[in-house]
Amino acid sequence: MRKVVGMELGSTLVTTATTIVEMLRDEHFDEVAALFAPPLRAVVSTDALRAAWTAEIGKRGPITGIGEPDAKPVDAGLARIGVPLHCEHGDLTVLMSIDEGGLLQGLQLAPATSTAWSPPPYADPAAFTEHEVTLDAGSSAVAGTLTRPTEPGSRAGVVLLPGGGPFDRDETSGPNKPLKDLAWGLACRGVTTLRFDKITHTRREAASVPGFTMSDEYVPHAAAAVRLLQRESTVDSERVFVLGHSMGGKVAPRVAAAEPSVAGLLILAGDTQPMHHAAMRVARHLATVVPGLLGQDAVDLFVRQAANVDSPGLSPATPAADLPFGFSASYWLDLRGYDPVATAAALDKPMLILQGGRDYQVTVEDDLSRWQAGLSDRPDVTIHVHAADDHLFFPGAGPSTPSDYEKPDHVDRAVVDDIADWLDETR
Repeated sequence: MRKVVGMELGSTLVTTATTIVEMLRDEHFDEVAALFAPPLRAVVSTDALRAAWTAEIGKRGPITGIGEPDAKPVDAGLARIGVPLHCEHGDLTVLMSIDEGGLLQGLQLAPATSTAWSPPPYADPAAFTEHEVTLDAGSSAVAGTLTRPTEPGSRAGVVLLPGGGPFDRDETSGPNKPLKDLAWGLACRGVTTLRFDKITHTRREAASVPGFTMSDEYVPHAAAAVRLLQRESTVDSERVFVLGHSMGGKVAPRVAAAEPSVAGLLILAGDTQPMHHAAMRVARHLATVVPGLLGQDAVDLFVRQAANVDSPGLSPATPAADLPFGFSASYWLDLRGYDPVATAAALDKPMLILQGGRDYQVTVEDDLSRWQAGLSDRPDVTIHVHAADDHLFFPGAGPSTPSDYEKPDHVDRAVVDDIADWLDETR
């Protein structure tokens, strides 16, 4: 029997977790939602839970069984329990944070990761060292990893920012770790990097704090990471860059505006189309390449929620349950008022913008075109399209689908070389 500080973690919570998964399997979403703690209830509606569950199960086919729960202590009075769910076309893990009263503080549907991450073929672990760091920003702190080349010298340093969602420092997606690929690959080219867990990964409840925005999610810790890198002996303090992937790329110009000492930006698949509009485009794409993935109820729910974001009546008081992805109204108001291209154009800093040609989430037509139009008069902006790459910059062929992210792969070597070469040339 494991212990969580101040309580026994035994059969009660494990039984609760299994019961919740059985409720989900039987589509008793109202009963599951009744177990949500108030912070979770504020951001996830019964309809949103139903839509997320339907989408995940639609990818994997009929449920064939429920596995043994794995319970771990997280904090005083809180445990994280993962329950494997076996499906006909692939497994799923239901991750739950359950408090001692049996209430759900967090719920996540994650692909089962039976295959461990392995180093990319272009990375030599003997060429660098890694160290744990802590980034303090106001009243909050997150953990990170400093990857430092062993070769002596003072060269460029890069802060890595993951995409939208409660990502860890590696941007873990199934068996893949795109930011770890980049950190290790760049270290072998003499670049020191710093990557860190997002505050929404460290403290899932952060997203439900009134007034929380995309800036709160990224900027304070990114700025702290820039300042930490500037003090590193292997880094030229005047050559610290910010690299953002997906939403991390969208917010990178805002980080540079807040921290003027940033030397330049590297934007990988940075989205510029309003996120709720992009999500509807993605839904249409998935309906074509993965028929049956999204039910009409899920699509209709999202259309209603997206309309609320566009509404002039959107205010901080609008319930998160009426908005996409369970994000608060303050989060959407911030996104709605932010123009990443205009913010980037106002910066006197060099930029490298990379895009995957097979990316269906952030596309050449809908997103890269805006970077190109807004920065066309800037000789210090370089834009490259890696035609064979998807959203994670994994090379492949044919239409990209969500299942591609669940297969072990690595960031394209050409992307790592592109970044390293640009850093060498940018002085």
